[in-house]
Amino acid sequence: MNKLRLGGIIVLVLLVLVLVGASPFFVVDIIQTAIVVQLGKPVRTITEPGLQFKIPFIQDVIKFDKRLLDYDSEPQDVVTRDKKTLVIDNYAKWRIVAPLRFYEAFRTEEAARARLDDIIYSELRVDLGQHDLSEIISKNRSDIMATVTRIANEKALEYGIEIKDVRIKRADLPEQNEKAVFTRMQAERGREAKRYRSEGEEEAQKIRSEAEKEREILLAEAYKREQELMGEGDAQAFRIYAQAYGKDPKFFDFMRSMEAYRKVFVKDTMLVITPESEFFKFIQQNK
Repeated sequence: MNKLRLGGIIVLVLLVLVLVGASPFFVVDIIQTAIVVQLGKPVRTITEPGLQFKIPFIQDVIKFDKRLLDYDSEPQDVVTRDKKTLVIDNYAKWRIVAPLRFYEAFRTEEAARARLDDIIYSELRVDLGQHDLSEIISKNRSDIMATVTRIANEKALEYGIEIKDVRIKRADLPEQNEKAVFTRMQAERGREAKRYRSEGEEEAQKIRSEAEKEREILLAEAYKREQELMGEGDAQAFRIYAQAYGKDPKFFDFMRSMEAYRKVFVKDTMLVITPESEFFKFIQQNK
C-alpha cells in the first residue's frame, strides 16, 4: 500500500511540475544542439536529437541552431592600397560547431554576431588594403574573399564558430567622391571616344584613298581597252572600205567627191573657183 501511495505521489509531483512549466523532460530538435546548465555552469552538451532529461528548478537548457546562420553587417569604410576609400557592405555564412566553447565565449548569438563583425571587418580592412581599387572592383574579388574567409575562420574557430563564406554585396565610393570620380570617368570616356573617332576617320580615309586608286586604275584600263577596240574597229573599217573601193576606183572617186560637195555646199558658203575645175567634174558630166 505504501508503494502504491509513493508511486501516486511521484506521478502527482510530475503532473504538478508539468503544469507549472517545470517539466524534467525536454526535446532537442534535429536542427539544434543544447547545453544543460546547472546554477549557471555548463554540465552537459547534447548534440543528438531526441527526448532528454533535466533536474527541474536546478538545471536549465540553452539551445543553439546548428544550421548555417546569416551575418549581415552595416556598410563600413575601407582604404585601398592606392589610397581610395570604399564603402563595403558585406555578409557572411557561419554556424556553431562547438556549442560549449560558443556558450562560454558569448552566451547568445547576438553577442557572437558582434564579435564576428570585429573579426570579419578587421580582415577585410587588412586584405583589401593590400589591393588597388580596380582589383577589388573587377579582377581579384573572389580571391580576396577566399583569403578573408580562410583567415577569419581560423580566428573564429577558437570561439566554436565556423565561418563558411564571406562575400561583398556592394562596394561603393563615398558620396563626396562620387561626383569627382564620375567627372573623371566622363573625361576618360570622352578621350577614348575621340581617339576611336580619330582612328576611324584615319581608317576611312585609307579606305577612300584605296577605293579612289582602284577607281582610277579601272578607268584607265577601261579607256585603254576602249581605244584598243576603237582602233581595231577603225582598222577593220578602213580595210573593208579599201577592199570595197579597190574593186571600183571610179566609184571611190565619186563617193569622195559627193562627200566633198556635202561639206562645201552649205548655207551662206562662198566658193571662188572656175567652173572647169576638176572639183566639178562629176557635176559637169551630168549636164
